[in-house]
Amino acid sequence: LDGETITIEHGYTGARTILTRMDLRTLRTFSHTNFATESSGRQSVRLNSTGQYVEFTSANQANSIVVRDSIPDSADGMGLEATLSLYVNGTFAQKLTLSSHNSWLYGNSDDPEGLTNRPGGDARRLFDESHALLNQSYPPGTKFKLQRDSGDTAAYYIVDFIDLEQVAPALTQPAGCTSITQYGAVPNDGVDDSDAIQRAVTDDQNGVISCVWIPTGQWRQEKKILTVDPLHRGQYNQVGISNTTIRGAGMWYSQLYSLIEPQNAGTINHPHEGNFGFDIDKNVQLSDIAIFGSGRIRGGDGNAEGGVALNGRFGTGTKISNVWIEHSNVGVWVGRDFDNIPDLWGPADGLEFTGMRVRDTYADGINFTNGTRNSRVFNSSFRTTGDDSLAVWANKYVKDQNVDIGHDNHFVNNTIQLPWRANGIAIYGGYGNSIENNLVYDTMNYPGIMLATDHDPLPFSGQTLIANNALFRTGGAFWGEQQKFGAITLFAQNRDIPGVTIRDTDISDSTYDGIQFKGGGGTTPNVAITNVRIDRSNNGAGILAQGSARGSATLSNVAITNSAKGDIVVEPGSGFVISGS
Repeated sequence: LDGETITIEHGYTGARTILTRMDLRTLRTFSHTNFATESSGRQSVRLNSTGQYVEFTSANQANSIVVRDSIPDSADGMGLEATLSLYVNGTFAQKLTLSSHNSWLYGNSDDPEGLTNRPGGDARRLFDESHALLNQSYPPGTKFKLQRDSGDTAAYYIVDFIDLEQVAPALTQPAGCTSITQYGAVPNDGVDDSDAIQRAVTDDQNGVISCVWIPTGQWRQEKKILTVDPLHRGQYNQVGISNTTIRGAGMWYSQLYSLIEPQNAGTINHPHEGNFGFDIDKNVQLSDIAIFGSGRIRGGDGNAEGGVALNGRFGTGTKISNVWIEHSNVGVWVGRDFDNIPDLWGPADGLEFTGMRVRDTYADGINFTNGTRNSRVFNSSFRTTGDDSLAVWANKYVKDQNVDIGHDNHFVNNTIQLPWRANGIAIYGGYGNSIENNLVYDTMNYPGIMLATDHDPLPFSGQTLIANNALFRTGGAFWGEQQKFGAITLFAQNRDIPGVTIRDTDISDSTYDGIQFKGGGGTTPNVAITNVRIDRSNNGAGILAQGSARGSATLSNVAITNSAKGDIVVEPGSGFVISGS
């Protein structure tokens, strides 16, 4: 983020009711409604009555605010809205509107398709976010106070943290770009602008214009932007846009939004891809916009769907930058199965994402599949994803399984916070992939980083690098809370995971083990672990080889401290050998 995140731990509360902090040496369970487990740093504050507040002092210049919060669901599961009062240096500034429309899922997250919006039983995904541009810019040392006043009517307010950011002025229309207003789009009127946006993009593809400009404004979109398939191949139109440049005034200014849940829109082109965002085939430049979806669920409850903001083959020549995505099932799904439309096969190659801001999804943040290669996500942030925030899945649904293996993809310089299901970063198969210079915080139930052969991927080969990462409060219990995952877990379920290097990494305050080797049929040979510090494995070991694990690891300059169950533990029956220092 180009700003600062201030957590409750660094704020002053006048609430006098701080939610129970998860003790550093206790289990952090997820299967039950638990605000602390889903809070940054395992701590947040609850405002129960009028006059209670939490106050933060800024360290940087700021003219915007994002609040991560939770207010109660409504009785019918549709959520409710309520205001909360923002004061700056003790003076009332404005009301912020908070909503629970996109939070509160019920059921067992072992079965994500079985989660429902219908209240009943245990709940998760308790938090959502609210954001606002402020009416002026405030200097460092400013006190921002969130207070419950008499007109703020939710039964309670739970505040986790705020983001403060100095948002740059809106970008101006570049020379050569044609505005969507020339095609009939009108900002801020609540009328669907999809047809106008589609006409502009189609003209760009056809060479009529050279660039599509989305000006400052709120632009409603209830149809995904794609390419009409004249051959009508398949039940759904799954041809994406190509050879197109789409630019906006900035993610805080040019914002696409959807109000109709995907399954109710009547405009979807594929039931899992939804009615908002863009279907991309190749050579697309997309930058400086926001896509706020209408999803409320991962799927499965009465055929409800969350939608995907950006999906498609992506091909060659595509670069995506400074795009803010919220309230979709998946932020970005890269790849299509070969048998979808074989003559359009073109896996992502050289794809770049930078400056992405993916928030509050029901499944993955960005997933590289179907032979994605030579691609990367860098300088981006992910928060509250409902599956892996970042993943390479070298799946088998490709043209040639000997060639189309996910390889040489890189996740670099990213910040990942609070995935409420699954991993911070995962790699399933392939070669030459790397995870470098990332921060991963507060996973609910799964590793911060995992290499695994579940999901039936094509095999690992060559080298896989995990380097210069820091992981805080990661790992957890899942699958009936019977499987305990480490902060970094290598899970050779049914195939080998060779060629792994883990180096220059800090692992702190893990729920279970710091590094965990887990088997199930495959081996993990010759892992090199170098210059790694592991501190406070609260319910596990510094390094654990489970009884099912097979393989070996060599340690060099590894420091392990404050482990609840030993520094290096090899369970009885394991065929795993750990050597070195």
